[in-house]
Amino acid sequence: MKRFTIFSMMIFFIMGLILPMSASAEKTLKIGLGDPIESDQGVLALRFKEIIENTSDGNYKVDIFPAGQLGDEQKMVKDSRRGSIDGAVVAVNNITPFAKSVGILTLPYLMQSFDDAVNATTGALGDKWREALIKEAGVHVLGWAYSNFRVLTNSKKPVTTLGDLKGLKIRVPKNAIMIATWKALGAEPIPMAWPETFTAMQQKVVDGQDNPHITNYTMKFYEVQDYSSECHYLFSLQPLVVGEKFFQSLSAKDQAMFTRAGIEAQQANLLFSVTKSEAAKQNMIDKGVESLEIKDEDQWSKLAIEKVWPQFYDTVGGKAEVDKVVNALGR
Repeated sequence: MKRFTIFSMMIFFIMGLILPMSASAEKTLKIGLGDPIESDQGVLALRFKEIIENTSDGNYKVDIFPAGQLGDEQKMVKDSRRGSIDGAVVAVNNITPFAKSVGILTLPYLMQSFDDAVNATTGALGDKWREALIKEAGVHVLGWAYSNFRVLTNSKKPVTTLGDLKGLKIRVPKNAIMIATWKALGAEPIPMAWPETFTAMQQKVVDGQDNPHITNYTMKFYEVQDYSSECHYLFSLQPLVVGEKFFQSLSAKDQAMFTRAGIEAQQANLLFSVTKSEAAKQNMIDKGVESLEIKDEDQWSKLAIEKVWPQFYDTVGGKAEVDKVVNALGR
């Protein structure tokens, strides 16, 4: 009887250890966004969440923290790399400080269409950036958000020609190529963290900023901006990344699941961006923002390519690397 009692106690003790482990088997992923949940970043992240939670047999839960709740985008990249968060959706210009070669994707007027953006992030080129970000930034790309071209908004004056940019104070990310681009075009770029942008425009610290229509609308920039100019100097790409150490800690089965979820989320985002960009533009107009066409964008393009690209050939891996990407895009 005594032996039975001791044996029973041992069983209860062991079960007490096992049950809490089973109860905590679910892994909760912490994913940050720079933009609101209604944005194209949110579309990508929500679809990824849905797929992971539905296909992982309850092993994973995904918590999304939008609108910079986890800090600015460059901080989220660093936190993903070190493992204090699991991943983030960030603008590619905010990841290039950690992976210089990926700066090719922020060269002005490199991409000229949605097709260019898709071709630049899939196939051999997609593999190129994935490998570069693993090696240089310590993060693993699972999918891309296609946010369309960054248009210029401002509260000071209509911008339809190159000369109209003179004296215009434009908020830009802390990205050397984008800063150099606006300088070359004659504006006054002011590097600033994304969470500070709305207040800076509200207080007239800066006159404007550049982002795609969907971002401009979901961020409610119509409250502080009067004009929107349809420039096409940069297609906004936003990768969903997780820390490479985290990705390598996954089983082969889970790696395949995460990869598949990223691809499907990317496809959902592409459909959203293609169909909703014009609606967001119209929403901005309906809120009182005047939409303007650029009359001399061929001059913008020529000036930016001639003045900016050569400044960064060495930074992004050499002119030959840039030429390879240009050729791969069929130009």
